[in-house]
Amino acid sequence: MNTVKSILLSLALAPVAFSLSAMPADDIAEYVYPANAVKSPAGMTYMADGKSYVALNDDKTQIIRYDIKTGKELGTIMDVTKSRDYQLDKIGGFKFSPDESHILVYAEAEYIYRRSFVAEYYVYEVRHNVLKPLSLEFNRQQSPVWSPDGRMVAFVAKNNIHIRKLDYNTEVAVTTDGEFNKVINGVPDWAYEEEFTTSCSMTWAPDNMTLCYLKYNEADVPLYSFTLYEGSCDPKREYALYPGSYTYKYPVSGEQNSVVSLHSYNVDNRSTKEVKFSDSNIEYIPRIEYASTPERLMVTTLNRAQNRIEIYAVNPKSTVAKSVYVDEVKNGWVDPSAWEMLKLYPDFFVVTSERTGYNHLYQYSYSGALMKQLTSGDFDVTDYYGYDKTGAAHYYQSTAGALNRVVNKIDAKGKTTVLGEKEGTSSASFSGDMAYFTMNYSNVSTPNVYTLCSSAGKTLRVLEDNDEYASRYAGMPVKEFFTMQSDGNELNGSILKPADFNAGKKYPVIMSQYSGPGSQEVLNRWKMDWDYYYVQKGYVVISVDGRGTGGRGSAFKHSVYRRLGHFETIDQIAAARYAGNLPYVDGGRIGIYGWSYGGYETLMAASATASPYKAAVAVAPVTSWRYYDSIYTERFMLTPRENEDGYEEGSPINFVDRMNTRLLIMHGTADDNVHLSNTMEYVSALQMSGRLCDMLLFPNMNHSIYGCNARALVFTKMLEFFDRNLK
Repeated sequence: MNTVKSILLSLALAPVAFSLSAMPADDIAEYVYPANAVKSPAGMTYMADGKSYVALNDDKTQIIRYDIKTGKELGTIMDVTKSRDYQLDKIGGFKFSPDESHILVYAEAEYIYRRSFVAEYYVYEVRHNVLKPLSLEFNRQQSPVWSPDGRMVAFVAKNNIHIRKLDYNTEVAVTTDGEFNKVINGVPDWAYEEEFTTSCSMTWAPDNMTLCYLKYNEADVPLYSFTLYEGSCDPKREYALYPGSYTYKYPVSGEQNSVVSLHSYNVDNRSTKEVKFSDSNIEYIPRIEYASTPERLMVTTLNRAQNRIEIYAVNPKSTVAKSVYVDEVKNGWVDPSAWEMLKLYPDFFVVTSERTGYNHLYQYSYSGALMKQLTSGDFDVTDYYGYDKTGAAHYYQSTAGALNRVVNKIDAKGKTTVLGEKEGTSSASFSGDMAYFTMNYSNVSTPNVYTLCSSAGKTLRVLEDNDEYASRYAGMPVKEFFTMQSDGNELNGSILKPADFNAGKKYPVIMSQYSGPGSQEVLNRWKMDWDYYYVQKGYVVISVDGRGTGGRGSAFKHSVYRRLGHFETIDQIAAARYAGNLPYVDGGRIGIYGWSYGGYETLMAASATASPYKAAVAVAPVTSWRYYDSIYTERFMLTPRENEDGYEEGSPINFVDRMNTRLLIMHGTADDNVHLSNTMEYVSALQMSGRLCDMLLFPNMNHSIYGCNARALVFTKMLEFFDRNLK
């Protein structure tokens, strides 16, 4: 019997369901989100006095002020159950006005996409204990922004911008042309929100007289629809007998994007001007932000290929735009940190660039002159926290070897000091004046420890040590790191073995990977997840970061440019063969798993010629880059017209005839990110080639497949599948 027929027969005869009593999802629940999440201190909002911070209490009914150094409670700023005019059951979140006299609070948040949500917003007057709705016309609002003087709030409702003037108790419409699936004012469309990591496109001038905003005309962007069912997790009763649908604008690679334009609104005379740029190649405006003066709006722009970034200093009143910064990348893309880490100060701005082969910080004047390169060396800056003008120091996070992340301070003389540990993963969150920061540290054997530190790096007190959390997972094995060779490249890997590991046994292996450009799975950090449960069931779990992943400079990362899936697949297969040659591994029992981009790479690797995998699990996979969104895909692949071969060679749907690995695919039916159609088209092609797979769908679940214990079910089903095919 040939191999294909054997696989067809075995898959056809294999059970597609299993008894939950035999393998209950409850057993794995404590190893996956949300039960596996470490404890973190309540979100700290530092106050202007430099001596205190505020945070929500545990039941989210009070905003309490604390002393920074001691943690002593100083008093209650707000109690929503005792406020005048209006009371709330609990606070979803809050934001102080710049002068701290008022607080925006929200309740009943309803998420739109990954970051955006609408909610019932209220304005709380601290001095008089008065709570009132933000809007006089709309029950729910989106992305409210305080004016610098705290006397106005701009917000979005039904795709239009409005300004609430607190002094006069009035509400003014800034825009009136907003319409669902046609025009959006002040907040981004789906693609911008997802790929440019933003949920607000409005900014106030420092003199309070101008509000600048982006308008997204998505009228010509193709529509995408997916079906909604009644379901059992947060059931939608309106679809009990007939399914409904959700339709929104989603530009796939090569298709029409939203046409984005910049506008300035004069608060005094209620007039609006459009700021136009002479460069017709500008496709995206990922960020707008004022730089200290009302005549200087900094506007970050990108061409469609995202290999050229240009920053303009715009005078919103005259609409004159002056270019002050340009960076271009050959055979690659501009790293998103260039706009995500951009910081503006009164006399200069700080931006990142990979021009030396590594991501570093550069200081520029607003005339466009390079003042200095702040960091240099064979390492990547991975986060920039800001500038402490009193100490003339910049704070940033960088790699320390690809596996570690450290927090650094660089002073005016260029001296760099590492704050905290030199190995492991450290990150920081600073107060507005940069005088204090919260350090978050972990490594492979130590759950996250949060400490409050001074700007010099001195620990003032421990905010959360996670001792109780650590005791829950006492006795767990510790990940080990290794390096291996693939196609002449040294790759970093990690391996997790059972606590009772026996070198004389032969273990089945699960290769776990994500593989997306700039990502990293192999890091010296705490990450309790499904793999710790699986090793208790007799598996060895191995991860290898192949070419294209981050932390190793631009050449390593950009090697996958225009060829997504090619080098990643070579490296994942090499990693599987490396694993198969380990003396304690059964090379005939190797599986591979991935979610999202990892699901895509799972399909690519499993359908490669002479694939070494006996079983594969892909969750929410991209199956052709023609199906995915324009901003993400074209950043690495250009458009299908510009890179036809890259799209053809990088689409696993084109290689179903080589898929001789036993396969399980799982997907949420309401995935707005990687659409279910990716899976349906792949399975259809698989069937046409005479092949079968196992499939599990999660009704009404999005890309995260979260809620109602669904995450535990994903990994319970995966374990059942691997047990059936690898043991």
